[in-house]
Amino acid sequence: MSAPTPSVLFVCVHNAGRSQMAAAFLTHLAGDKVQVRSAGSAPADAVNPSVVEAMREVGIDISSQVPKVLTVEAVQVSDVVITMGCGDACPYFPGKRYLDWQLDDPAGQGVEAVRPIRDEIERRIRDLLAELGSEGTA
Repeated sequence: MSAPTPSVLFVCVHNAGRSQMAAAFLTHLAGDKVQVRSAGSAPADAVNPSVVEAMREVGIDISSQVPKVLTVEAVQVSDVVITMGCGDACPYFPGKRYLDWQLDDPAGQGVEAVRPIRDEIERRIRDLLAELGSEGTA
């Protein structure tokens, strides 16, 4: 019997930058080996255009993504919850694995400022995949 598919939820305030990049990298690298969600405690109207451009530079198109509101249900069905500066707005449930990634906020930044954030997120996603025991497809 195969192990259940792990699920990961990325949460930041606006769900327009960091959490979108993290979700896109994990989806890109893990394929269907991991269920991926992202959400924001106060979602923006659209994904940050500089983030879309920075991801396009590494061959990942997130232009069709839209920020989503964080729900209690999303947390309940996730095995790992990775927060990125959402502070006390993130609900806490016992038995979940929580990680807090301290990353610069790309809001209002140009693509030059987003690139190092993107690269750090990719590094952390690769580390996370190794921890989850999933092999990346890329």
